[in-house]
Amino acid sequence: MERPRGPATSTDTVPETVADSGGDDPSAAIDRALTEVGPRLRRLRAERGVTLGALAEATGISKSTLSRLESGQRKPSLELLLPLAQVYQVPLDEMVGAPEVGDPRVRLTPRDGGDRTVIPLTRQPGPLQAWKTILPAKARCEPNPVTHEGYEWLYVLAGRLRLIVGDHDLVLEPGEAAEFDTRLPHWFGPAGTEAVELLSLFGCQGERFHLRAAPRSRRPGASAD
Repeated sequence: MERPRGPATSTDTVPETVADSGGDDPSAAIDRALTEVGPRLRRLRAERGVTLGALAEATGISKSTLSRLESGQRKPSLELLLPLAQVYQVPLDEMVGAPEVGDPRVRLTPRDGGDRTVIPLTRQPGPLQAWKTILPAKARCEPNPVTHEGYEWLYVLAGRLRLIVGDHDLVLEPGEAAEFDTRLPHWFGPAGTEAVELLSLFGCQGERFHLRAAPRSRRPGASAD
């Protein structure tokens, strides 16, 4: 004899209750995250100033697929998102939407430049690159000016920076900035024995930052007017 079944409501209503509970349903959260991928990809491409044609050439994904992906007509997949993340130079989790709760810290990787430590601040390739440079406390070294294509902007955060550009030999204090054409012979290093921290922007030839340090009208130590 078949046993009588219990009330169906004790089990059959559970999925409906979970679905109506807002953010408790993992599948609903995933669907919302996937829905937001298209607009986020469109914003990334607009911020980078990249055309669909250029993006298609860089990723190997057709223009029509990219267009449908951005408009939400194509469901994002790992096969499509990985090359896009590589071109945009953004983490995959950022592309699909960072979790609401997590570690907000950005982990930057310092690079050893021999006599200095360089920390790249720009997370994607482009005509302008930002860096933080730390010149360690040490005895002065002999200037060795170099030349190359480009344009550079410097802002001193801490310490005193000696900057040589062409015939100019300057000392920048914290809070002072300078910009110069890197085709001119240039060099910078500590003005004394204390460490120096600075921010720098480097751009392609012709890029200007429209900010210039005021020329120093007096020698260090001279009294103000």
